[in-house]
Amino acid sequence: MTGRPTLAVVGATGAVGTVLLGILSQRADVWGEIRLFASPRSAGRKLTVRGEETEVVALTEDARAAGVFDGVDIALFDVPDEVAARWVPVAAAAGAVVVDNSGAFLADPEVPLVVPEVNAHAVRRRPRSVVASPHCTTLTMIVALGALHAEFGLRDLVVSSYQAVSGVGQEGVRALRRQLSLVAGTELGTSPGDVRRAVGDDTGPFAEPVALNVVPWAGALCDEGWSSEEMALREETRRILGLPRLPVAVTCVRVPVVTTHSLTVHARFEDEVTVDRAREILATAPGVVLCDDPASGEFPTPADVVGTDPAWVGRVRRALDDPTALELFVCGDNLRKGAALNLAQIAELVAAGPE
Repeated sequence: MTGRPTLAVVGATGAVGTVLLGILSQRADVWGEIRLFASPRSAGRKLTVRGEETEVVALTEDARAAGVFDGVDIALFDVPDEVAARWVPVAAAAGAVVVDNSGAFLADPEVPLVVPEVNAHAVRRRPRSVVASPHCTTLTMIVALGALHAEFGLRDLVVSSYQAVSGVGQEGVRALRRQLSLVAGTELGTSPGDVRRAVGDDTGPFAEPVALNVVPWAGALCDEGWSSEEMALREETRRILGLPRLPVAVTCVRVPVVTTHSLTVHARFEDEVTVDRAREILATAPGVVLCDDPASGEFPTPADVVGTDPAWVGRVRRALDDPTALELFVCGDNLRKGAALNLAQIAELVAAGPE
């Protein structure tokens, strides 16, 4: 790359794309031209990025034939898996380095999985000209966990997630708001099935009503009853930390929160740990904010964390029965660090070139 690189944002009109355009306008401006792409139904829309209106171009076969990615140095993709599988190779073949937020390339050993605060070095080896960004649930936890691993050496991990409905996109947000309107001002939630009867069969992308409820499921069914999101968090954590045999147990739960995922983390390390040292590490780790004073009612919650960039960590305790284990609670905005911000950070790493 010479001069200021040309950036493409594919999926610019979606929930993550909208946040990404705001982030690109807020961070140090290292970009030359920024091009915006989306599905044909969004063609011609004008979106604001860096204070300027930019027209959205449709991804179509005609656009492909016209060389739609010619001259693009880095392309950020936030689209469904099947769209990424079709168009990411097109962008890479045109000479772009692609940073992909889908699951289409996560299992490819030639596609590095990158979190800049944890494994920035991995971005340098990209034989397919593609870099993957992890799922939002992994990103909520991994920056804080990576800092602790670097000090103590992670040995095994047990996690429960409390995932916001925006993790499945605008459809999830609409479903929650619709359900909340049906139960607000009522006495529902006091007898079996009353919430389900009020909501009806249209539970949106969720197996059960999410209003006045929690749903212990996220993703698609995998072998032996595990969900795809549980397996993704397990495999992504192993790859990012370079621990291919790390024991990881995960339960993913959907909660009635619009935006910001939370997780409880039980992490066991190689040697004895102390809470004081763990807090020192977390307080100085890039991308982490320590908010941990339960006596004063201070700990992270989604309502306070939403719209911010860091992973917020609180409730840091040493396990009662194991001096090598820590318990903690983590919150992170799943549309920012959980998606858009990590894409922008990876793109900046690529643009900076080898160190």
